[in-house]
Amino acid sequence: MEHLRQDDPDQIGPYVTLARLDSEAAAHTVPERRYIARSTDGERTVVACLPLVGADPGRWAVEAEGARRLSLPGFLPVAEVGGTAGFPWYVTPYVPLLPLPAALAAHGGPLPEPCVRSLGAALAATLAAAHAQGVTHAGLAPAAVLLGTEGPYLGCYGTARSAGPDGEERRGLPGLDPGCLPPEQAQGGRPRPLGDAYALGAVLAYASTGHTVPERDELPPSLRSLIGACLSRDPAHRPQLDRLADEFRAMGSQLHDGTTQLSPSSQARPDAGHRPTVLDSAARPVPYPPLPARIVTALVRQSAELLAAPLPSHLVSRLVEAH
Repeated sequence: MEHLRQDDPDQIGPYVTLARLDSEAAAHTVPERRYIARSTDGERTVVACLPLVGADPGRWAVEAEGARRLSLPGFLPVAEVGGTAGFPWYVTPYVPLLPLPAALAAHGGPLPEPCVRSLGAALAATLAAAHAQGVTHAGLAPAAVLLGTEGPYLGCYGTARSAGPDGEERRGLPGLDPGCLPPEQAQGGRPRPLGDAYALGAVLAYASTGHTVPERDELPPSLRSLIGACLSRDPAHRPQLDRLADEFRAMGSQLHDGTTQLSPSSQARPDAGHRPTVLDSAARPVPYPPLPARIVTALVRQSAELLAAPLPSHLVSRLVEAH
């Protein structure tokens, strides 16, 4: 959560902006402006999103409406789309979430290898389910991955499509992370499922090393072949994501000493008097393990700061005058 700047809007539709979701340092790779906002009656808190300044608001609005119509587990649900042709917006219900760059910053560096494997399994399964319904995300990048205690969510749906139409080169357009843009999409090709596989490889490389285009030797040895296959320039050499999810799950079921790791469902349950918390792996679905402690702390801090955040005083005065 970042403080608002002078050029940020006071209000987005019926929602008052409270803070930025993304840090200024990460803003150049985020394909939309994202704010934490609250309804003027104080009853609803949301993440409100706007197109980048200079982007085509019409194409962006089309993708926002497409995201609203989706009902896919693991995709950030879009609850409402509104605004005008020149100032469109959409909102998603707020839950404590950290964009992947913020999660790495909170952790103090790349994620532990077991977290990367579990992240790979969860994202690959989410994308495979979308592909089975004929949906290509076309916007996967570190900023599009939001980590919470119940698993990762995917936002920024359709970024490549909104940045530039098919047939026009997309390389260098604002909001597109160059390390995550498949070569065929950079050249103007239509986004297809194997482009999501390329972007997933770049995201997992980022989670493992802190940047999307690492040297092969920087990657953890157990992940090199899978991430390398995703990052093949030839789409035909990239893995199908349902099979990739299975491979990540299989890797995660083996500990480094060769013994099998128990899944939460097969471990001893908490005592009857103990209520599961976000720190208990049994409280989360397989294959998502507990997040590193510093990331959990950052999520708790974000939630606490938001609960304590009042509406800006000048807007409270305006609302009182209006009634």
